[in-house]
Amino acid sequence: MNDLQYWEQTKQSIIDYATEIGIDKIGFASADPFTTLKERLIEHREKGYESGFEEPDLDKRTDPGLLVEGARSLISIAMAYPSKLENPPKSEPGAYRGILCRAAWGTDYHHVLREKLDKLSQFIKELEPDAQIESMVDTGELSDRAVAERAGIGFVGKNCAVITPEFGSWVYLGELVTNLPLPSDSPIEEGCGDCNICVDACPTGALVQGGQLNAQRCVAFLTQVKDFIPDEFRGKIGNRLYGCDTCQTVCPKNRRINMNHHSEFQPDPETAKPLLIPLLEMSNKEFKQRFGLSSSSWRGKKPIQRNAILALAHFKDKSAVPHLTRLLASDPRPVIRGTAAWALGKIGGEDARAALEMYREKEEAPEVLLEIEKGMDLIKE
Repeated sequence: MNDLQYWEQTKQSIIDYATEIGIDKIGFASADPFTTLKERLIEHREKGYESGFEEPDLDKRTDPGLLVEGARSLISIAMAYPSKLENPPKSEPGAYRGILCRAAWGTDYHHVLREKLDKLSQFIKELEPDAQIESMVDTGELSDRAVAERAGIGFVGKNCAVITPEFGSWVYLGELVTNLPLPSDSPIEEGCGDCNICVDACPTGALVQGGQLNAQRCVAFLTQVKDFIPDEFRGKIGNRLYGCDTCQTVCPKNRRINMNHHSEFQPDPETAKPLLIPLLEMSNKEFKQRFGLSSSSWRGKKPIQRNAILALAHFKDKSAVPHLTRLLASDPRPVIRGTAAWALGKIGGEDARAALEMYREKEEAPEVLLEIEKGMDLIKE
C-alpha cells in the first residue's frame, strides 16, 4: 500500500467513526494559511466591524501552523440543529413572550461539539499515536466558517453563515488541526447568486455587502452586550432576548429544513420562548436553573433581563408598568434601572409618567437620569 492509499484509508476510518458518534458532516482540508481571509480581517478591523468577542491575534486566526507544530490538515465537523419549535406557547397581551435564537435552543452546542471532537481526537490518536491535534468550537482561534468552507462542508452565504446542501445554515461547526497529511476535500462551488434577501431583511443593516458583517450593528451581537443598547437599535430588538435569526429564516436555502434528530438540541418551548415579566425578577439561581444549559447563559442574566425590558416596551405592555417601576426604584444595576425608565416612557400612560417624575427626584446616577429624561420625552411625544 502506498502512502496516498494509506492516508485515504485513514481518512475513511475517521469519516466512518464520525458518522458512528453522530457527527452529521465531516470535511478535510489543507492547513495552509488563510491569506485572503487575513486581508479581509485587516480591512474588517480598520472599518470597526469587529464584535470584540474574536481572537485578537489575526495571525493565529489565519495560520493553523501557529496552533499545531507542523500542521498539515484541518478536519471540519458540522452538526444540524432544529429550526422549528413544536407547539410553541402563545405570546399574548398580559402574557407576552421573548424568543431565544435557534442556536441557543437545547444544550449549549459548545459542550456537545467539544465532546464529539474529543472522541474524534481519541480515535485518531489510537490510529496514529504520534498525531498532534488541537480542537476548537466557536471560541477557538481559527474561523470556523473559513475552515468549513475550505473543507467542503458548505459555502459562506451573503448572511455570513455556512450554508450546507443538506441542512441549510442550521448547523454548528467545529474543527481539528492536525499534523497528519490527510487528503483534502473540494470546496463546494456554489453561492447566493443574485439573491440579496438576507441583506435587505437585516433589521439594522448589519450585512454591509455579500459576506461582510458589521458586528457593531448586528442584533445578535447587541443582545449580548452588557451596557445600554444604543438608542437607534432599541426599537429593532423586538422581542429577541438572545441572538437573531432573521438572515437565516429568510434564506431560500433554509426553506422547509428542520433537523431534530439530535435530542441534545431539542428545545424546551418554555425556555426558548419564555414569558417576559417573570424574567425581570429572576434570581441568579433561577437563571442558572432555567438557562444554564443553553449557550444564551454565557453573558449572565443582565443582558437577557435588559432585553426583556426592551421587549415589553416593544409590545407596549401596560401590565409591565408596576414591574418596571419596581426595577427603576430599587434594582442595583444602572443599565437595568435606565432601560426600565426608557421602557416606561415607550409604554406611556399616567402611571408611567408618575413613576418617571418621582424617580427623577431620587435617582443619582447620571446615565440613569439621562434615560429618565428620554422616557419623559417619549411620553410627551
